[in-house]
Amino acid sequence: MTKNTVEHAFGAQAQAAPSVSENASARESQAAARRQRISGLRFDWLVTALSAMFVGGLYLDGWAHNHGRVDQSFFTPWHAFFYSGYLLVAIVFAGATTLNMLRGYPLTLAIPNGYRLTGLGLFIFAAGGAGDMVWHQLFGVESGIEALYSPTHILLGLGIGLSVAGPLRAAWNRHDDNPGWRTHAPAIGSLGLFLANLIFFMMFYFPVTVQLGTPGTGDGYFHDDVGKAAGLAGAILTAAALTGTLLIVLRRWRLPLGAVSAVLGLAILGATIIDYERPLMIWLALGMGAAAVVVDYLTWRAHPRRNPQSIRWLAPAIPFLLYSGYYAVLLPTAGTTWSVHLWTSTIVIPALVCWMLGFLILPPQQPEPGA
Repeated sequence: MTKNTVEHAFGAQAQAAPSVSENASARESQAAARRQRISGLRFDWLVTALSAMFVGGLYLDGWAHNHGRVDQSFFTPWHAFFYSGYLLVAIVFAGATTLNMLRGYPLTLAIPNGYRLTGLGLFIFAAGGAGDMVWHQLFGVESGIEALYSPTHILLGLGIGLSVAGPLRAAWNRHDDNPGWRTHAPAIGSLGLFLANLIFFMMFYFPVTVQLGTPGTGDGYFHDDVGKAAGLAGAILTAAALTGTLLIVLRRWRLPLGAVSAVLGLAILGATIIDYERPLMIWLALGMGAAAVVVDYLTWRAHPRRNPQSIRWLAPAIPFLLYSGYYAVLLPTAGTTWSVHLWTSTIVIPALVCWMLGFLILPPQQPEPGA
């Protein structure tokens, strides 16, 4: 054997050794990929998209109830779309959890980060759905406000709220203090869907769905003293729900510009679906939407995370602007049967209530011990 032959043989062996090592590294990488936990931003995107179908089905079913498109049966096309949205979210959640368990994670870690309450919400919704079917068979289909506040429907609403907020909770748990649209779009969408679900159960006093004190509203809502008190109370509750939820999130992050108006706009848009063929409702929604853009800019400039004291003026400013935008459209169009004393109260009193709510979000500083 010549010297060149020997060197060639050893050279071939030296080249072959890294190839074996590379194959081993590749196998280890593949095994690690198989063991990787299903969670994160892509999963959040998927859940948010399916949650939009879920909440959209809720509003579609609400539209059908408002327009006499339901009968005395549980099995309707509106329910089919609604429950299909639920089923898709449940399949994705259960599939991700199961795959994580097959990859060696215990159940407590197999559930994607931030989605434990989603699992609870899906279970509550399933229980409410089964109960709703029995309820309809026993007592018939509800009408009017009964359809909103029957026990099984409240369970459904609770289940939806817990389910669709999963991407928001997942983002909350991450160590990311500089959110942007690229990293937090699913969380922002999740927040908007959560508020849209909340507003659905306020449709009998949310000002876009039933106009406060207008001549042609429903069956004469808000015209006598009891109705006026109910309208004012509804305006307060709606303002507190929207403002309180927003302030909690704003204490966690400085949301990117456009996020707050998108969240509020999604909730307001949901309210218009209930009676979308009424032009006045669309104009009122646009009035509140324009105010939401102003709220967006103010919250972005205020930066409550860095400047917590801005909560003091931001909390009352949110309902003040939203209801001002509402009346800026209502008064010159349909008008109102309420006196100036009453309709201005639905701007000022919710603002005062939310101002006090701000002290819950940011309590006053306590004195130092012994001071």
